[in-house]
Order: sequence, then structure tokens, then C-alpha cells
Amino acid sequence: MIAIVDYGMGNVRSLSNAFEYLGEAVVITDDAQVMDEADRIVLPGVGAFGDAMRAMRERGVIAPLNRQVKELKKPLLGICLGMQLVAKESEEHGQHQGLGWIDARIERLAPPAPFKVPHVGWNSLDFPENDWLFRGIKRNEANFYFVHSFHMVCANPADRLATTDYGGDVTAVVRHDNILVMQFHPEKSQDNGLRLLQNWIERDQ
Repeated sequence: MIAIVDYGMGNVRSLSNAFEYLGEAVVITDDAQVMDEADRIVLPGVGAFGDAMRAMRERGVIAPLNRQVKELKKPLLGICLGMQLVAKESEEHGQHQGLGWIDARIERLAPPAPFKVPHVGWNSLDFPENDWLFRGIKRNEANFYFVHSFHMVCANPADRLATTDYGGDVTAVVRHDNILVMQFHPEKSQDNGLRLLQNWIERDQ
């Protein structure tokens, strides 16, 4: 079972639909016991970093998430804002502390002209072809849908699994131990996005 964490700021329905399309049992929850019963955890997110951290504190999901991800080492997938929340801190609308699972900082995109912020649209990825996450995806056809104004800057370059070019190198996928996070929306990225989700599900089964 896959638990999609509900803290009031996530694209939970489209994610749930994507996993159900792949034949997976999915529950949308903020309940610690349900998270305990799940095999995998998904952290979605749409909106501002500070608002999301406050919402998670108010829902009481941070402690259960720390248990699942850091103590029990369950596979964690973070998407869009959910990716950014696993960093140590963010500069979005002030300074905010994140979950701190990845040694990284969230900074505003600053591409040269004519690139605009927010970055909205389809972009290709640069990734290692022999990696299990990208099994079945061709490099010249690896387009994914992005919507973001901020991006992750990793302290350890080895954590960066894939990047995209948006007037410069932008982190697109980060992986560290059981944590996998993506800046783009796989659930909105058609066949390639579904393939990534399927590869994540099949890993370690």
C-alpha cells in the first residue's frame, strides 16, 4: 500500500489516480497508524514552503514522517514542493526550516533572459541511462512537466540524480538512501511520468 500524505497542500487526487492506474492500492492520509501500515510514502506539495511546513506541523504529520523515513527507512517519494520540503531550509518568502532529510537549500530560480520565473512547461532531463529509475525511458524522449519558482541546491553533488537545463543547470531529481524526490510532476508527465512511478514501485519489491 502507498500512503500519500495529506496536509492540505498537495496534488493528492491526481497522484492517487496515477498510482491507481498502475494497479496500486493507495490511501490519502494524515494518520500515523495508516502510515505505519503503508509500504511506501509519498509527500506531495503545491504552494509556498513556509505555509506547507506550518500546515504539516498543524496536522501533526512531521513526527510520523520522521519515523517512517528516517527510522524505518521506508521508500519516500517527494514531488514538486514535496521535494523542496525535505531540504534543510528555504529562502522562499523569508527563511524557513525544512524537514532536513537532505543536506540542501531551496533558492529562487535566477535564469538569464529570456527565461521566465516561474518555470512552467516541458523540459528534458539529463540522467544516467543505466539507473533503475529511468528504465524504459530514452534520453532523447525524456520530457517532464515542471511548475516551480524555487529549486534545490545540494551540498553533496552526488545526491543529484538528474538535472534539467533552464538557462542553466537545475536539479530535477535527488536521491539519498531511501529518499527520492522530483521537482517535476510525474503524474502530469504522461507516459514518462507513469514509467518513473512504476520503476519506483517495483524497486526493492
